[in-house]
Amino acid sequence: MTRPLVKQVAHTCIFARDLDAVETFYRDVLGVAPKFDFKRGEDRIGFYLDFGNRTFVEVFKKEETRFEESNQINHICFETDDIDGFMVNAKAKGIAVTDKKLGVDHTWQCWLADPSGVKIEIFQYTPDSMQFGPDGVDCQVDW
Repeated sequence: MTRPLVKQVAHTCIFARDLDAVETFYRDVLGVAPKFDFKRGEDRIGFYLDFGNRTFVEVFKKEETRFEESNQINHICFETDDIDGFMVNAKAKGIAVTDKKLGVDHTWQCWLADPSGVKIEIFQYTPDSMQFGPDGVDCQVDW
């Protein structure tokens, strides 16, 4: 096989107990407003978020949803060019966000959660981030 059969991740789907609260979080804290809504008749059952470069997150209402550490998908990671500015904005909106940390892959990171408990990692790449280095190297973890 000379090239991958899949081009990239198209979207991630998350569930929300409260669509309006989750929309407010993504719009006001991450700066991404819905691109379009999903409706069943007149009922709004979800929305689609456009993060640029053909990267999307779809959100559907599911009131009984809850996050558990045993779920197969653990978190969503979003890239920023200004992690400090992101953290200031999140805290100004009353959102709990961890301190930033330089990860073992040499990328800055901080963590928060949306109103449904979906864990979100924020990344700011550095010139030494392993994601853009040579293939086949080992990243030794400290956790």
